[in-house]
Amino acid sequence: MNNPSNVDVFDASRRGDVTALQTAHEADPASLNTRDGKGFTPLILAAYNDQPAVVEFLLQNGADVNAQDMAGNTALMGVCFKGYKEIAKKLIDAGADVNLRNANGAPALTFAATFGQLQIAEWLLRNGAQSNLPDSRGKTSLDHAIIQENEEMIELIQRYLPLA
Repeated sequence: MNNPSNVDVFDASRRGDVTALQTAHEADPASLNTRDGKGFTPLILAAYNDQPAVVEFLLQNGADVNAQDMAGNTALMGVCFKGYKEIAKKLIDAGADVNLRNANGAPALTFAATFGQLQIAEWLLRNGAQSNLPDSRGKTSLDHAIIQENEEMIELIQRYLPLA
């Protein structure tokens, strides 16, 4: 990290310290999109650590909503498996690409389906998530819901399948 304010934007994002991030942003606006050794951005870390106020601040100040870590995971993917609904809504409303895929070919919907996040899955689908995107093993979000034996998720995803 190279910002003149000497604020650790990664630690501040994890802890939910909006004031420290404001200081870093004033000293160097680009600091909000900097990456650590694993490719995590402050936004990804704030989302993974359930820090909605930080997520809001970062999004309002130019954080890349679609930034991917070294494994191709985004902030949206992280909240889809953790179940942080408030942050998922903020990211989707900010224009997160709901069909972006990680290095294993999994989109956010696969995470929501695998981890039973029904409300988040519905938001993804209503905002254009493709229900039939296969991951690198050829499994779709529906396949993952079936593996989990989650009947509500199966029914939800089936309602959004494209007509054959």
